[in-house]
Amino acid sequence: MTLRWEAFLEEVRERGEYDSPQEAERAARVVLALLGAHLVGDVRAELATRLPETMALILLNPLQAAEPLNTERFVRATAAWIEGATEATAPWDIGAVLSTVADAAGDDLMDQVLLQLPPGYDLLFGRPTARTRP
Repeated sequence: MTLRWEAFLEEVRERGEYDSPQEAERAARVVLALLGAHLVGDVRAELATRLPETMALILLNPLQAAEPLNTERFVRATAAWIEGATEATAPWDIGAVLSTVADAAGDDLMDQVLLQLPPGYDLLFGRPTARTRP
């Protein structure tokens, strides 16, 4: 089921403890643009169907990444793109957005998403796993 725009932003706003929906939207746009650069094919397309249309379009038309960012570089990139964010606050922004995305995606799709990402992203999504990669 696709989350409505208002419901998605409200979840992000609450989780990130943002003062306004605009702050939540700014964080969501940046994090999804960075995430979209790391996902490909059916997994990215399926995840997009679970998000509000505006957020789906950001995920499907991401910033281009020359290589997958490890979690540390993902945090640094997020801090650079969100006005007023720092490397200390960016994990909070990322967690607010990605935990909302994870809830919208569901467990099966999240397993597929995490397989496409470098190790450690499970923590950014707020879904630590005990699995190890081959």
